[in-house]
Amino acid sequence: MPEACLFCRIVRKKIPAKVALESSQALAFYDINPQAPVHILVVPKTHIENAMAVGPEHAGALYEVLMLAQEAAKKEGISKSGFRLVFNNGPDAGQAVAHLHLHVLGKRKLGWPPG
Repeated sequence: MPEACLFCRIVRKKIPAKVALESSQALAFYDINPQAPVHILVVPKTHIENAMAVGPEHAGALYEVLMLAQEAAKKEGISKSGFRLVFNNGPDAGQAVAHLHLHVLGKRKLGWPPG
C-alpha cells in the first residue's frame, strides 16, 4: 500500500474515518464532503489506482466492494427507494483520490445527467 495514499492510510487506521461497514477485503466509510444525505465511499483494502488498473487478481476485492455497497444501502434505508453507485475514473471524471472507490449516494432524488 502506498504510504501517501489517503485511502490506504484510512484502511490502515492511520487516519480516522467514520466507518460504516468492513469486510476482509473492503472498507466502507462516510464521505467527509457528502454530495447527498447518504454518501458512503467503499474502497478495496488493497491499493488499486483506478478502474484501468483492475485485473483478475482483484475479483474478490471488487466483489466485496459491491457487497458492502449493498449492505450500506440496506443499513441506510435506501435499498428499496433507490441509490446511485459511481466509480469516477481519472481526473476528468472527478477522481480526487488515486485509489479505486465506489460512491454510494442516496436519500434524495438524484437527477440525470449528473454534473
